[in-house]
Amino acid sequence: MLAFPAAAFATNCYVIAPGPGEECLVVDPGIGVLDTLHDIFAEHRLRPAAVLLTHGHLDHVYSVTPVCRGTAPALTPAYVHAEDRYRLADPISLLDPMLVAAFEQQFGAKATWSEPDDVVSIADGEPLNIAGIDLHTLHAPGHTEGSVMFGIDAVPDGISQDLDRTMLTGDVLFAGSIGRTDLHGGSADAMQRSLRDVVVPLADSTLLLPGHGPATSMKRERVSNPYLQGLGA
Repeated sequence: MLAFPAAAFATNCYVIAPGPGEECLVVDPGIGVLDTLHDIFAEHRLRPAAVLLTHGHLDHVYSVTPVCRGTAPALTPAYVHAEDRYRLADPISLLDPMLVAAFEQQFGAKATWSEPDDVVSIADGEPLNIAGIDLHTLHAPGHTEGSVMFGIDAVPDGISQDLDRTMLTGDVLFAGSIGRTDLHGGSADAMQRSLRDVVVPLADSTLLLPGHGPATSMKRERVSNPYLQGLGA
């Protein structure tokens, strides 16, 4: 597994593969990630089998279409929860115009969008097997209606032996914080339910890979994240 931040908003993009020369998963390809992804694919001889989207915000999906179209002869599918599927039609239109203007000023170009050609809608609890990797999907709304976390019953090489599973948390849970709920489609009540019913039950041995910021563990967040306090076990 490889991870690197996008060029804007420090959105984490992840590349997951069983090994060199294999098919891989790309998780949340945000803004300005294409060159780095191409370098990773070339260095490790990887071929994208799917793009997984933890939710539909622009900073997590901006490069999804070129990644999906960048492999021949077949198009790479993009996976997103059904309730965030509508966002892939035009996520730019859902942003505050002032934020779009700031983005365009920073990058010196007009923000453009085209929808992925092959989009697979996924549901809560849906098991996936892609590129030889078994994943399970946990619907955790609050940041957006269709926010999900992707779980893998393994951890990358070199991770502490105390951790035996991985959860890609998107913008549901960060190290010491959670995703904001005041954007379009967000809900503080839904986030509270997701934290209580989806996040808190995760095993302490879970490695957490968030959409922004450093990796952490469920054991650490259970005792140190203020948003999880008082929610029970």
